Amino acid sequence: MSFYIKKLAVIGVGLIGGSLARALREQGLVGEVAGVNRSRTALEKALALGVIDQGSTDAAEAVQNANLVLVATPVRSIAPVVGYLAPFLAPGAVVTDVGSVKQSVVQACEQLMPAAASGGKGADKVNFVGGHPIAGREHVGVEHSFASLFAGSRTILTPTPRTASDALELVRLVWEAAGSQVELMEASYHDQVLAATSHLPHLMAYNVVNTLSDLEDHIRAEVFRYAAGGFRDFTRIASSDPTMWRDICLENPAAILDILARFRNDLDRLMAQIEAGNGDALYGIFARSKTTRDRILADNKFLKG
Repeated sequence: MSFYIKKLAVIGVGLIGGSLARALREQGLVGEVAGVNRSRTALEKALALGVIDQGSTDAAEAVQNANLVLVATPVRSIAPVVGYLAPFLAPGAVVTDVGSVKQSVVQACEQLMPAAASGGKGADKVNFVGGHPIAGREHVGVEHSFASLFAGSRTILTPTPRTASDALELVRLVWEAAGSQVELMEASYHDQVLAATSHLPHLMAYNVVNTLSDLEDHIRAEVFRYAAGGFRDFTRIASSDPTMWRDICLENPAAILDILARFRNDLDRLMAQIEAGNGDALYGIFARSKTTRDRILADNKFLKG
């Protein structure tokens, strides 16, 4: 099944939304691209870069006649944005998002679709399809977007029994055209998996930087003076958007708190072995971690690059 997006509306023209628009435009799969951002400067950049054809600070204006709407805003604003633009959606439009938390977002947005109230069916039905492209960079903004961002990545879609098959298929084809491998997952399970694989590492990176920042002045100066590649590589993701990560924590607290508790228990065990001077136990912890990481990298093609 081929597709063509006559009009794509990107709500939140930044790294993710801008990169998807570039990928589709590069392959001739989209006609008009309307961008929405609160910042007129960001819209001007997007226009100058050719990412969008028209820009607006009003989502209601941008989504008119759009057959695909991509909501690429911070997680906590997705549902309010969808609620605002819903009355202006064209019949048969498909709305999808890129949020890193899915259960709360999908539940809220499905209820906000015009079909939920009007009982719309068939070609006129408006659908929401939850999506999460597992790709990105620590730098945000449309000026950092590029067409190959999603090449070799994974995108998770979280359909429900209410999701129309044609809407799901369109969103799947869009992400595959951008170079991503699409997988389907139940929303609550997605949130548990991402809490472990994405949310925990980000919170660790933020906390490491904060811990070092709280050291006494004379020690802190030396710590950062001698920081090398290990510090740079481990803390790179602490340069991510603070608003995004605040929202993720607030929208996925149960899964995040569960994985943080597990991490804290492991950290307590590590501290106990250091305090006891138990070299064999410490070696065992480190060797097990190395073996696990080496095996994961060998088996997972998405991590080899």
